[in-house]
Amino acid sequence: MSENNQRAIITVVGHDTVGIIARVCTYLADNNINILDISQTIVGGYFNMMMITDLSGKKKHFAEISKELEEVGKEIGVLIKIQREDIFDEMHRI
Repeated sequence: MSENNQRAIITVVGHDTVGIIARVCTYLADNNINILDISQTIVGGYFNMMMITDLSGKKKHFAEISKELEEVGKEIGVLIKIQREDIFDEMHRI
């Protein structure tokens, strides 16, 4: 697997509440997923976070991680999506 296949983009969007970053980061740490870069903003009460992550140490299949992150999002009232970096790049190419 190439380096780009080991990286993923995670987006988190929803109403701002206490603990969003902590909950997402705890899930990632528990699953041996490293955060390489992170950006978050709150605009008009809406929370938006984007992370670039390293999946090389992951212990689960990508599909399982994606499903579990969606469940974490439902638990805390936000939408969480994960995409492989190479696919994300291809989708946003001009």
